[in-house]
Amino acid sequence: MRNLRLGSLRGDGIGGEIVPATRDVVDAAVSAAGLPHVEWVPLPIGFDAIESHGTPIPESTLVALADLDAWILGPHDSASYPDPFQMQLTPGGAIRKRFDLYANIRPARALPGVRAVSPRMDLVIVRENTEGFYADRNMFAGSGEFMPTPDVAMAVGVVTRQACERIAHTAFELARRRRRRVTVVHKANVLSTTTGLFRDVCREVGAHYPDVALDDEHVDAMAAYLVRCGDEYDVVVTENMFGDILSDLAAELSGSLGTAASINASETKAMAQAAHGAAPDISGRNRANPVALFLSAAMLLDWIASRRDEAGFAAAADRIRSAVERTVESGVATADLGGLASTSEFTETVVARVFRR
Repeated sequence: MRNLRLGSLRGDGIGGEIVPATRDVVDAAVSAAGLPHVEWVPLPIGFDAIESHGTPIPESTLVALADLDAWILGPHDSASYPDPFQMQLTPGGAIRKRFDLYANIRPARALPGVRAVSPRMDLVIVRENTEGFYADRNMFAGSGEFMPTPDVAMAVGVVTRQACERIAHTAFELARRRRRRVTVVHKANVLSTTTGLFRDVCREVGAHYPDVALDDEHVDAMAAYLVRCGDEYDVVVTENMFGDILSDLAAELSGSLGTAASINASETKAMAQAAHGAAPDISGRNRANPVALFLSAAMLLDWIASRRDEAGFAAAADRIRSAVERTVESGVATADLGGLASTSEFTETVVARVFRR
């Protein structure tokens, strides 16, 4: 078994703390599972890259990523970048577009010991990641936003059969490994051509999975249902913007954005990236909550296990999830989750529990 080669991109703000912490947890889990050690490849991105390379996402970083098995990306604070970088794709967006990471998988599951509005929630939102109504992602060149006059701003929304088909297959395959239910979220009563196509293609794909139950909801109704009965849903598949909004809502209902894991994946590449931001106000103070990135790294190991057909990586992922859950349930948590632990104290406890299953 060859060594795993993973990219390490710290990003901005608390990324400088939670990415190294995540590396420590992954190293511990891989060692405990009896796997060869991980070869980490640090690469510049964000403010550090602006200082060293004159751009937040250097071409050399993108080229290096192509030779790696997968990557862990810390949060970026692109809203604070100097001009002209604020008007460009974010570093994460540039990576997603370069490698066609079309599936954004965002679970929402309540953790023992974390106060949650919906404590029994255990669902996954499968978000199409390359087009839809986010104009920065759906064009070959340019952002998809433009102003024909100084007083008129417009955006292009794109929905294609190909993108709908592949994200639908992702959702149904995932549902087969869970509770065998897929809910398609759309707004076909108003956006009948675009989200209507998304809904209809998902239904067509669903016909190939007779063992999986299929239903659909309008996005506004789905937001209400997540609040009222979110624990009843299994796999939710939707377009880009709807998925972004609903996944943040589901994360808060199941506990906190600080526990919201996600990966961005294609058939051949994947990137772990927590759903939260860079939190520059607490950067460097050893207060950041690394749970979301820990759990994102566990998802990444699961993805690697499925692509390599090597169960050891899935075992390492299980060790991370179990260690995080047992640590939080025991009362060891960062301040945002109601605890007193620092980032380093929480990480040390999780690492110790990774080895004590």
